[in-house]
Amino acid sequence: MDLEKPPAQPQQQATPEGCLAVAIRIPVRIVVLVLVVPVRMVWDALVVVGRVLRDTVLRPFGRALAWLGRALFVWPFIGLWRYVVVPLGRALGWLGNVLVLVPLGWLYRYALTPLGHALAWVVRGIGAGLAWVYAYVLTPVGHAVVWALRGLGAGLVWVYARALTPVGHAVMWALRGLGAVLAALGLGVFGVLVWLVRHLVVVPVVWVYTWILTPVGHAIAWCARGLAWTLGMIVTGVGMTLYWVTRVLFVLPALALWRWILVPVGRVLAVLGREVAEALRHAWRIAGHLSLAVGRFLATLFRWIFVEPVRWVYRTVLTPVGHVIRDLVLRPAAEAARSVGRATRQALAAARESVRQARADFRRMLFGEPGQSEVVDRREPTGAETRTLGSSTTALTKD
Repeated sequence: MDLEKPPAQPQQQATPEGCLAVAIRIPVRIVVLVLVVPVRMVWDALVVVGRVLRDTVLRPFGRALAWLGRALFVWPFIGLWRYVVVPLGRALGWLGNVLVLVPLGWLYRYALTPLGHALAWVVRGIGAGLAWVYAYVLTPVGHAVVWALRGLGAGLVWVYARALTPVGHAVMWALRGLGAVLAALGLGVFGVLVWLVRHLVVVPVVWVYTWILTPVGHAIAWCARGLAWTLGMIVTGVGMTLYWVTRVLFVLPALALWRWILVPVGRVLAVLGREVAEALRHAWRIAGHLSLAVGRFLATLFRWIFVEPVRWVYRTVLTPVGHVIRDLVLRPAAEAARSVGRATRQALAAARESVRQARADFRRMLFGEPGQSEVVDRREPTGAETRTLGSSTTALTKD
């Protein structure tokens, strides 16, 4: 339990209300109250009827449906699982163990294991033979082959160093001389071609670019800038004209419509809507109190008109009559029924005893008297003796 007081909430400042809100509030609340009271009473009546139906019809019906669903679906499946599937699974497991696992275990233990040991012994023998062949046959042969390849490599190195290298040097010297001669001839021809290209192509092209194309390009750029400025001024003038036409014909009327018509109307509608919503809440709360009072009045009227008379009739008329009927009719009838049942049970017991005696006589007539068993003294106390302080009833210490 929180003993400390919560901090005080700051009081909200009441917004000043205009005369329009005060003039609208009372009529709207009266009209809304007249319209909402029947709706709230119908709603409360429907709530009461729904609760009664839920408690008296829907909940028992749901429980019956749940029980029926368990009886039709859950319990049969539980019985099927418990008394059919589980025993069948255990039987199949036992059959699988007996018919599959045990034979496979026997096969692995007494057939595959010795066969595997034999194969391992054979593989070990083959591996030992291959190791002997590698060590004493292939290794000497490999060493001889390596020695032969080393000798062949040494011969090829001697041929490369003493025969092919001098021949290659001589060929390279000849090719260098031939390249020097061809380079001297090509340098003279290339110089002549460069001088011709410079004086016949480059110099005229530079002169044309400097004295013809550059002034023409400057004139074209100046004309383009003037044309762009002219078009910009035209577009600016047209844009300003369209802007002022649009502002005067559309924006200013729309702004005046919004400022002087729509905003006041919206404020009035907002005040009206707020007052209607507040009136609805107030009327719904008052209608709830009225509906509660009417419901209590109807419940009291129903109790005094129907329940109390029925209770008085049950208490002052039906209960004494029921007691009289119970004492004069039902109890004697129950006693008579119990006596009849007792006599019936005794008759049935006598009949069973007669049948048992007849069966014993028939067995004795067919097979004779049964042999008498020898009585063995087990030194057990008899039931006739009573236990006292000076005597013992134990089988080992009894006198």
